[in-house]
Amino acid sequence: MINRVAIKVLAWAVSIAAVSAGAYFGRFVPFSQQWPLYEALRTTAAIIFAVVGAWMAIVFPERMRGSFRQDGTSVPGNQSGIGKFFTPVAHSTGVLCIILALGVSAPLLKQSAFLVMHVEWVRGLSYACLIALTFFQLFTVVLTLLPADAIKTHADEEEERVRQQRGRDLLVSSATNPNP
Repeated sequence: MINRVAIKVLAWAVSIAAVSAGAYFGRFVPFSQQWPLYEALRTTAAIIFAVVGAWMAIVFPERMRGSFRQDGTSVPGNQSGIGKFFTPVAHSTGVLCIILALGVSAPLLKQSAFLVMHVEWVRGLSYACLIALTFFQLFTVVLTLLPADAIKTHADEEEERVRQQRGRDLLVSSATNPNP
């Protein structure tokens, strides 16, 4: 099995190389061609936010209700594991905030004489930002698989327990009643 540290180092190296290449080669990509990519990224982040938020509401309904209680009462039952759901929501929220801020800032920044004089480097910076946000969102999409995997693992374990219990019940039934 591949070492986790090696995977992290490789992922960081690829990410840094891609962002650097984006900064250099993105200088020649007009913002009008970059913006649809930002919009697609915004849509992806919004979908992840909505889907994982819905999962949280379904899997942790008491935790969600308890978060809005004014009386300070605690949440009953085992509600651990919500962090696996919260992290992708928080990451997607960050991506959404950056893209929304960029969307309203870009028309104003295009009017800056200094930035117009250095338009190639501003395009490169924008494209590097786009690549960095895309890689971050890809990581977030992978993080959404963790809660789904935990749910599947739990369901598989429950199914195995039920199957074993049926087997034990069948053995006990056949031992107590040898003539069916």
